[in-house]
Amino acid sequence: MTSNTLQFDTQHEDMIHDAQLDYYGKRLATCSSDGSIRIFEVNNQQQKFVEALKSHTGPVWQVSWAHPKFGSVLASCSYDGTVLIWKETGSGFAVIHKHDKHQASVNAIAWASHELGPVLLCGSSDGKISLVSFTETGTWEVQMIRSAHATGVNAVSWAPVIAADTQTNLVKQFATGGCDNNVKVWAYSEETKMYDVVQTLSGHSDWVRDVAFAPNTGLPRTYLASCSQDKNVYIWTRDAQSGSLDWKQQALSESFPDVVWRVSWSLSGNVLAVSCGDNRVTLWKENVKGEWECISEANESGQKA
Repeated sequence: MTSNTLQFDTQHEDMIHDAQLDYYGKRLATCSSDGSIRIFEVNNQQQKFVEALKSHTGPVWQVSWAHPKFGSVLASCSYDGTVLIWKETGSGFAVIHKHDKHQASVNAIAWASHELGPVLLCGSSDGKISLVSFTETGTWEVQMIRSAHATGVNAVSWAPVIAADTQTNLVKQFATGGCDNNVKVWAYSEETKMYDVVQTLSGHSDWVRDVAFAPNTGLPRTYLASCSQDKNVYIWTRDAQSGSLDWKQQALSESFPDVVWRVSWSLSGNVLAVSCGDNRVTLWKENVKGEWECISEANESGQKA
């Protein structure tokens, strides 16, 4: 298997915190401590600068593209305590909604699967999470969930809408990671019309930096990865066939050499990328024995180590 690496200068004036390709892999959005978001067209190992977005007043931590059925829509979250939702028009990207209900830095955002509609999940240092929805009446609604993680929320991730144990009902679940060292799994209640905690996963000994549900690949098991300031990565699994709601915890390996900042699954859901503070990215895959093996490693220049 061969892979190509495209490197270019984004012209950001400070550290880059996130880079996300859109659904088709043709647009790249980057964000930085310089308070800006930069949009690029990426095609055939070439990139073209499109536009710089500069409406935040602090470092921008994450960006997230919505599904293209909702248009060319991008969300961003910042240290300034706001979430901005941008939409591309004939004259470029413009802010179509500003979410400012949090009282501290908004650290993480994620769009729900398009089957659930245009719903954006946000996590903040104020300990709250929020869901921003665009309604059929053409208005934006915000649902605030207080005391999600008392000392701050660092990461959010939606579960696959098609669960391993059902092919009919859409699953409305997400996971959050916080400064209380916990990972929490939330589920939607049709009775209360609210999201409630259904499981608290304890195992990390320091701040949880990222959480990521694996895409559903048809296997009768749900995978959730978490990484932490404690230099560990855990894979949490729930076997749907057993009917149990309990999650099993498995460490990737002995602790990593530095803080682990991000975890991200491949589209097929069977390879996990781990980004560590030593500027290396490792790829992990589960073998037939149920053990996780490192199958590839790359340094900060994209070269295999």
